[in-house]
Amino acid sequence: MATKVSDYVLQRLREWDVDHVFAYAGDGINGLLAAWGRAENKPKFVQARHEEMAAFQAVGYAKFSGRAGVCAATSGPGAIHLLNGLYDAKLDHVPVVAIVGQTNRSAMGGSYQQEVDLLSLYKDVASEFCEMVTVPEQLPNVIDRAMRTAYAKRTVTAVIIPADVQELDYSPPTHAFKMVPSSLGASSSAPVPAQEDIGRAAEVLNAGEKVAILIGQGARGAQAEVEGVAEVLGAGVAKALLGKDVLSDELPYVTGSIGLLGTRPSYEMMQDCDTLLVIGSSFPYTQFLPELDQARAVQIDNDPFMIGLRYPFEVNLVGDARATLDALLPHLKRKKHGAWRKKIEKDTAQWWEVMQRRAAVEADPINPEYVVHALDALLPDEAMVAADSGSAANWYARHLRFRGGMRGSLSGTLATMGPGVPYVIGAKFAHPDRPAIAIVGDGAMQMNGMAELITIAKYWHEWENPRLIVAVLNNEDLNQVTWEMRAMSGAPQFLPSQSLPDVRYADFARSVGLDGVRVEKPGEVESAWHRALACDRPFVIDFRTDPAVPPIPPHASLDQIEAAALSLIKGDSDRGAVMRQGLKAKVQEMLPGHHKKDGPDAGQGAGDR
Repeated sequence: MATKVSDYVLQRLREWDVDHVFAYAGDGINGLLAAWGRAENKPKFVQARHEEMAAFQAVGYAKFSGRAGVCAATSGPGAIHLLNGLYDAKLDHVPVVAIVGQTNRSAMGGSYQQEVDLLSLYKDVASEFCEMVTVPEQLPNVIDRAMRTAYAKRTVTAVIIPADVQELDYSPPTHAFKMVPSSLGASSSAPVPAQEDIGRAAEVLNAGEKVAILIGQGARGAQAEVEGVAEVLGAGVAKALLGKDVLSDELPYVTGSIGLLGTRPSYEMMQDCDTLLVIGSSFPYTQFLPELDQARAVQIDNDPFMIGLRYPFEVNLVGDARATLDALLPHLKRKKHGAWRKKIEKDTAQWWEVMQRRAAVEADPINPEYVVHALDALLPDEAMVAADSGSAANWYARHLRFRGGMRGSLSGTLATMGPGVPYVIGAKFAHPDRPAIAIVGDGAMQMNGMAELITIAKYWHEWENPRLIVAVLNNEDLNQVTWEMRAMSGAPQFLPSQSLPDVRYADFARSVGLDGVRVEKPGEVESAWHRALACDRPFVIDFRTDPAVPPIPPHASLDQIEAAALSLIKGDSDRGAVMRQGLKAKVQEMLPGHHKKDGPDAGQGAGDR
C-alpha cells in the first residue's frame, strides 16, 4: 500500500521523537486518524475531552519535559478551540506544534461547512511559522520547520493540512527547481556574550553594595551558577512564578516569588537594593522592581527580542544563562556577607514564620492557606505541581517551598483559568513515574477540570506511578475576582457573577473510577493529603475553604486591607455581614508588622517567565 501524506506526517513526527499527540477527533483529520490506526497508534493519540484541553495538555507536557508538545484538532471549531491553550504556550515561551485539519481544497472559498480562514486565524498565535500543506512535496520541509522553529524560538507553530491532501499518496521533493528538501534535527547551542560586554556587566555588579537577583524560567539549567553568583555578590534571589522551581527555597537567601502573588521579602529587597541582576525573566510588573533611578542593572537573556524590557538596564547580555554566568563569575569580586545579606536572610526566615501563622488562623470552615501549607512538608521530592489561575495561585506561590527535583508551573503570562488539571495530565505523560498534583479553585474545576477527570480515568492505568492528585479549593466563589473588586473598586461581592454552586467533586471522581474525599474540618486536612499521596489511583480532595481569607499582595497596606474589609458591609447578604466580622483583626493577625503606607494597586496576574 502506498504511503499517504497522513502516514508520512506521523512518520516524520516519530523521527522528531514525538511520542504523544494530545488531540480530539473530527472529520477534518479523518485521514490522520486512519493513519494512526495503520501506525499502531505511534505517536500515541491522547484523547482529551475538548480541544482547548488538548492544547493545555501539550503545554503541560512541554513545560514539564522540556520537549515540544504536539496537539491536533479538526478543521473549523476544533482549530478554534485550540487557541486559548496555544496562546498560553506562546506567552509563556513554550514549544508547541499544532496540526489542524482544513476543508478540501476544492471547497475553499465556497463558504463551505466548517470552512474557516485558518491562515488568518493562526497568524498571531503561530506568527513564527504557520503553513498550509497543499501538495505532498511540501513535506517533510513543513513538519521539520514547524518542529525546529518551535524549539528554536520556544513558541507555537502550526501546520494546516486540508482533508483531501491527507489522503494523497506521498511523494517527496525532488532534485528540481522550486522543490525544497529538508533534514531532521537541530543541534543545541549556548551563546555567550562578548568578553567586552561581560566585563561591563562585572563592573556594574562589583560596584554594588546591595545586590538583588531576579530569576525566571530562563535560568533553568543554571542552578549551580546562580547559586555561585549569589554567594560571591552576597545577593538575595527572588523568583518570577515560572521560575519558582529553578532554585531551592531551602536556600536562606532565596526570598521566594515576586509580584502580586509574591512574598514581602522579595518586595522589600527590590525596594532597597542598589544593583539588580535579572536572569532569564521578563517579569512584567515594573512597580515591583526598584525605582527606575534607584539601581544599576544587568539583564541576561538568550532571546534578543526579550532583552532590555521592564527596566532601564545598563548592560544587556544576550546569551545562555548557564554559559553567560560561567563566563561572568571569574570577573566578579567576592563581597563580604554583611548587613544586606543578613537582612535578606532574616526577612525570609520571618516570612516563613508569618506564613505558618497565616495558615494557623481559624476560618470557616477551612483556611485555604492551611490546605496548601500542610502540603508543603508532605511534597514528594520528585513531585510535579500545577496551580490554576485565581486565589489558588496565591497559595501555591507563597506556601510551597520547592526543593530537590520538584517541578511546578502555572499559566504565567496569559493567566487563563483552566490549565491546572490538563497541565498535570500532560506532565504525567511526560513523566509517568513521578507524582503530580494540581491545586485548583472550584471555578476552574467547574469550567473544565471535572471533564478532564474522565481523561485521567481513561489513561491512569498506563502510568507507572498512578499518583495524581487534584486538590479543589471549594469556596463557592470566584474568589480572586471577588477580592480584586473589593481592593481595586471598593465594591462588595457581586453574587450573580461570583457565586458558584457547591459540587461534590470527590463523589464525581469516584463515579468515574477514581478515588476522593470531601474535607470539611481543619483536623481532616493533613490526613486527606496523606491518604491521597498513598492512594493506588488518582485522587480528588474537595476542600471546603473559606472565601473570606484574602489573597493579600505583599505590598498591601492596612488602609487597603481595611477598604477591602469595609466593602463587605455594602452587600445585603447575611453571608457578607458575617464575613466582615473580625476580618480586619484576622488580617492583622496574619500579617504582623504591616503599616499604613499605601502600596501599588492590587490586581490579578499569575506571574511570568
